[in-house]
Amino acid sequence: MTDRPGRALGIDFGSRRIGIAISDDEQRVATPLQVLDGRDIQTAVRQIADLVEEWEVVILVVGMPLHLKGTAGAAAAAVERQIAALGATLDTPIFTYDERLTTVTAHRSLDEQQVSSRNRKDMVDMVAAAVILQGWMEQKTND
Repeated sequence: MTDRPGRALGIDFGSRRIGIAISDDEQRVATPLQVLDGRDIQTAVRQIADLVEEWEVVILVVGMPLHLKGTAGAAAAAVERQIAALGATLDTPIFTYDERLTTVTAHRSLDEQQVSSRNRKDMVDMVAAAVILQGWMEQKTND
């Protein structure tokens, strides 16, 4: 982990959508930010680079989709490729965080907020990115 001061950007890569979340400057609270189109990784990487500049991001936290047993599969390999594309474009440190069950947590959060299923598709990706980022920040604090 790192103690670099400044904002962290949480990223939940998906094949169709990429959820994005941002932290406060103290890296204590994660907030859903937006959803990017995940079908063109080069465009998405440019958009992420723009967000890094706009928000003065110092750390990227990417959700790593592991199987429930903790093993990596095809989805994890795809995220590794996306991380490599980010690393080739940005000098920002990139950390991964086990994203198992983050989508379930995101759906529960949206249920509690009574968000309709019509508005949920993009929101769940943003909330999942916030869950990933918040989990990473809490783990960093506890280490």
